Amino acid sequence: MVMTDPAKIAALKEAFPDLLVSEFRGQTRVVVSRAAVYEVLEKLKQQFGFDLLVDVTCVDYLYYRGATDRFGLVYLLANTETNERITVRCFVNDPDPVVPSVVPLWQGANWLEREVWDLFGIRFEGHPDLRRIVLPEEFTAHPLRKDYPLQGLGERHNFPVITRAEH
Repeated sequence: MVMTDPAKIAALKEAFPDLLVSEFRGQTRVVVSRAAVYEVLEKLKQQFGFDLLVDVTCVDYLYYRGATDRFGLVYLLANTETNERITVRCFVNDPDPVVPSVVPLWQGANWLEREVWDLFGIRFEGHPDLRRIVLPEEFTAHPLRKDYPLQGLGERHNFPVITRAEH
């Protein structure tokens, strides 16, 4: 893996002065506000060549000691020409965990954002089809949230049993 070009990070920092930048073992990470996340990701793609959205995921910091925010969204990007990678983090909180959808930038974000919505309940404003992708539509909770009970809320008893013969 190639370390992200420091000139690109400096230009990004110049465009977004509130950006927090860190580097660990050759991996660059930036933390951006919810208000600026779309613009930062757009600049990374269009001006700095991060053309591949590797993943979108989320971390629930509910019981994390010292955490000031509930959810941390994580965008992993790669530049397929230079092999650079960068991690972009954005924090959101209840009762309104919403960020702009990046589907207009990367079509592959469609299913990734749906997965985060389904399992964590983070809404992606402007998403073309924000519905469950892992769990049934009737499921009312988001099971990867730390406040979701390990034994569930009894949801499985509300769904019809499907046997192999029905397929």
